Amino acid sequence: MTRTLDEYMELPYRVILTHDRDEDGNEGWVAEVAELPGCLSQGATPEEAAAKIRDAMLGWISVGLEDGRPIPEPGDDGYSGKFVIRLPSSLHRDIARAAGEEGVSLNQFASGALAAAVGWRLSLGHKAEGGGGRSKPQRSKRVRDRGPAGK
Repeated sequence: MTRTLDEYMELPYRVILTHDRDEDGNEGWVAEVAELPGCLSQGATPEEAAAKIRDAMLGWISVGLEDGRPIPEPGDDGYSGKFVIRLPSSLHRDIARAAGEEGVSLNQFASGALAAAVGWRLSLGHKAEGGGGRSKPQRSKRVRDRGPAGK
């Protein structure tokens, strides 16, 4: 199904805000759309960077539509939700027992444990990296803002 520019702009794209500091110590914020490689904006504040990302999205999607390129949509990232993991038999047994004690399937238990672990990492300021092999555009060195006292 081919969408219009307005229809794409209404989709729930994921915007990532990152504190940015270049080699000279200049600080600001970068907003980038996770599903649209290279679609980013910058601003002095998180609010400014986030406000500018809409214009960047309009340009990115418009050019893609004009060139006849496919436009990625939220959730269209190639992940099926299924993967195989090998683990020691003793850990498999312990996880199966814990799932049984909670009255949930092994799959539900493992999904919940993984979701909690990812949430814990994100709460510490770790950003999900990788992005399915897409390369990040070159720009100034990024740093994460961890708030007062480096937390």
